[in-house]
Amino acid sequence: MEKQNRRILISGGGTGGHIFPAIAIANAVKERFINAEIKFVGAKGRMEMQKVPDAGYSIEGLWISGIQRRLTIKNLSFPFKLISSLHKAGKIIRKFKPDIVIGVGGYASGPTLKMATRKKIPTLIQEQNSFPGITNRLLGSQVNTICVAYEGLEKYFPKEKIVLTGNPVRKNVIEIEGKREKAQEFFALEPDAKTILIVGGSQGAVSINKSIAANLLLFEEKGIQLIWQTGKFYKEEAEVLARGKENIKVHEFIREMDLAYAAADLVISRAGAIAISELSAVQKPVIFIPLPSAAEDHQTKNAQALVNKNAALLVKDTEASERLKEVILDIIENEEKLKELASNILNFASPEATTLIVDEIEKLIS
Repeated sequence: MEKQNRRILISGGGTGGHIFPAIAIANAVKERFINAEIKFVGAKGRMEMQKVPDAGYSIEGLWISGIQRRLTIKNLSFPFKLISSLHKAGKIIRKFKPDIVIGVGGYASGPTLKMATRKKIPTLIQEQNSFPGITNRLLGSQVNTICVAYEGLEKYFPKEKIVLTGNPVRKNVIEIEGKREKAQEFFALEPDAKTILIVGGSQGAVSINKSIAANLLLFEEKGIQLIWQTGKFYKEEAEVLARGKENIKVHEFIREMDLAYAAADLVISRAGAIAISELSAVQKPVIFIPLPSAAEDHQTKNAQALVNKNAALLVKDTEASERLKEVILDIIENEEKLKELASNILNFASPEATTLIVDEIEKLIS
């Protein structure tokens, strides 16, 4: 058992796709190094400033944001934000004295990892996607180790630094065995009715929400139940539309994702890397609606890899309003197809990912 105190600094965020892997890594580090001290660095005003404390870890915020791709007045403040963030990240590192600094992508990880490499502190980044984010691409040549979830990332990172680990998922989210009854009770569901879970990413998805909203009457007529994670911006509208409909359960954000997965017969989801990792681990049939604006259209590529192996269905974002209803009705009562998708998606799970990442962390701090 590890006796020595280890100090681990983890930086990044912006979306659940960065935050939840970071929390999964932190939880696994805690298991391996019992006395580890873990601190997070995030971007002020972003969702990590709430989600990380909710998971039981302390976090400090940097005044940082991304560069807008179009010409905008917001870009004028970027150099000042960058200087401020580099200064504060350096201060945090000096005070906390980490044994290692880990970046998971997102605005805050750039300044934090940059200052760590300057101070010759061991560094590791975890890249969730098949097309790396700009922060990780910039850091790749400077850090010690790069943990990736997809093959073929040598075109973005130095080959000798890459370790194929898969994506880390939170254990408490994917442990759903024997929880269906509890889940049905938690969401106030009818045990015998089919249940669809709708998750448009941690912040919701406008096109998915609108496609669901257009068909609420149909779902009611067919006796289909919905657990509908709308995100912050659509919650009020969804609640108005669902008023009086007992089969529709509206949530802005679902913390109890293990119960949501346990209750679901079918999932409708964006095709972010972490969503795919979780859905593969919990073996759920899924209809992916990839985010079309994702860099290099990587969500479509992510989803297509599963579709090619008969492990998921895909509806294009632009076709969701017309096609989603018919795809749902085609599959929801087709037990054979649901079982087939659930069985095949398990081939995409990486149950050892978090352990492999912590192995790499241990190598760097030993």
